[in-house]
Amino acid sequence: MSKKENDSADDSLLPKPPSNLAAQGIRTFTVCRQQDETGVSGEGIVIEGVVLATGQCIVHWLYPPPRGGIAIFDSMNDFIWVHIQPHPSNRTIITYQDGEQKKFGEEV
Repeated sequence: MSKKENDSADDSLLPKPPSNLAAQGIRTFTVCRQQDETGVSGEGIVIEGVVLATGQCIVHWLYPPPRGGIAIFDSMNDFIWVHIQPHPSNRTIITYQDGEQKKFGEEV
């Protein structure tokens, strides 16, 4: 098989979103707490998560070990409103896979 034939065969195998389904794609992130005012989840990276193309946010709490817990939110803003904004002394940093960071709280 020539390289050109191989390239087109490979392209044909790539997933293509059907027009009648929801958007595809995810953006990963971590949540780092520089302090833990409640003493429950600890300091450092305490959550890994994804934002789906639909805007929904899925978080995986890394506490309690060994498996943690999973939560689903309608949006990243909902997650931030529930778990980040009420605790400004945690000085929380959300870091996305592309390096973008959002910092919350006192003296971040």
